[in-house]
Amino acid sequence: MKKVLILIQLCILTLAIKAQGVLSLDSCRALALNNNKDLLISNEKINAAHYQRKAAFTNYLPNFSATGAYMRNQKEFSLLSADQKAALSGLGTNLSGPIQQVANNIVAAHPELAPLIASLSGKIGAALPALDEVGNSIVDAFRTDTRNVYAGALTLTQPLFMGGKIRAYNKITRYAEELAQQQHQAGKQEVIMSTDQAYWQVISLVNKQRLAKSYLQLLQQLDSDVEKMISEGVATKADGLSVRVKVNEAEMTLTKVEDGLSLARMLLCQLCGIDLSTPIRLADEDMKDIPLLNAETGFDMSTAYANRPEIRSLELASKIYQQKVNVTRSEHLPSIALMGNYMVTNPSVFNSFENKFKGMWNIGVMVQVPIWHWGEGIYKTKAAKAEARIAEYQLQDAKEKIELQVNQAAFKVNEAGKKLVMANKNMEKAEENLRYATLGFKEGVIATSNVLEAQTAWLSAQSEKIDAQIDVKLTEIYLKKSLGTLKE
Repeated sequence: MKKVLILIQLCILTLAIKAQGVLSLDSCRALALNNNKDLLISNEKINAAHYQRKAAFTNYLPNFSATGAYMRNQKEFSLLSADQKAALSGLGTNLSGPIQQVANNIVAAHPELAPLIASLSGKIGAALPALDEVGNSIVDAFRTDTRNVYAGALTLTQPLFMGGKIRAYNKITRYAEELAQQQHQAGKQEVIMSTDQAYWQVISLVNKQRLAKSYLQLLQQLDSDVEKMISEGVATKADGLSVRVKVNEAEMTLTKVEDGLSLARMLLCQLCGIDLSTPIRLADEDMKDIPLLNAETGFDMSTAYANRPEIRSLELASKIYQQKVNVTRSEHLPSIALMGNYMVTNPSVFNSFENKFKGMWNIGVMVQVPIWHWGEGIYKTKAAKAEARIAEYQLQDAKEKIELQVNQAAFKVNEAGKKLVMANKNMEKAEENLRYATLGFKEGVIATSNVLEAQTAWLSAQSEKIDAQIDVKLTEIYLKKSLGTLKE
């Protein structure tokens, strides 16, 4: 819902720009924040880290998996040997010889039993093929028919103790999500600062364009006056040429300023995601004197550390490396898991070999204990601790550099304020000097060269004043950026 509202606001703002072509500083910031590709990428990194954290939490929960398999065997498993199969298949045939031998021995010993033995031999001979069939049926009964084998299993795994690995991974992913958010915030501050720089650069060039036009008008008026004086014989052609040279220089300066202004507008359009050819105007372009706020140069470094996303990012990185130590250590600690399975096979072996799907369940506990790895775990843990200490040193180094950056920014704010005061004083003197020079020139008591010098000094003072005003604005932005208080 929030994304939809932001999109609607962006569409409304874009339509307003197309209708009026006027942009305020806040609208430039809003457009830049919504159109910056790096911010869009970092926002997706936040989403990825969020889902990775959710995925890490699932390691606490039972894991279910299903497995199925089919296998075609070239040969089937046999419970009987080839000799046993042959003996059973020819059971009757194999018995005929021994039975005949026994009958002959009986007849030899008791001739009077010869008729009875002959009768029994005939009956037994008729029964022998039936014995062959019985033997074949026994062989068939012992067949396993395992050439086509089907198997399936449903497995449950519940981690009970993994050496602290699961808990450490959950902390790492939580820190990683917050780290992505802090990096996104740092990116937003960079975009805001770049947008403000481009915005005030345009304002600076607009004022310099206005100044260049005013200076050109002064020179053109002077050129006209000198031409009249030459025609009356009170000025020389050399005076006229000097003024025309200054006019040409002023025209060239105006052209350069206009070109620079066009490029600065294009840069601002690019930052705001607007087509480069779109004609835009800024809300502060008509201000002759840029309104300035008194920058508060007092600061508390603990507050700056708390506000700077870079410091928070390094703190999170340090915590991540500390958890990586726990992960490395856990790889060499015992792990315990509860295991449960339900398995089915075809052929089944629970009632001899049947071509039916039958199964069974089992449950147990699996324990894995590393015994000896030649010190690998100790070495890896020490390496992880070294990386954690590196992250700590980087954090300390960043705090020292930020402290220096804040002090430098505060110094530049004070310096810019002093320069602006001096520029205003110089501007007053230059305007007074130009007024006297113009009046003296009209009275004929001041030479053309002196008027040109006064006009050049006035131009320089005006330009320095504009630069000082913009410098104050930019140094305020830099100070807020260094303090971490630059917000949208």
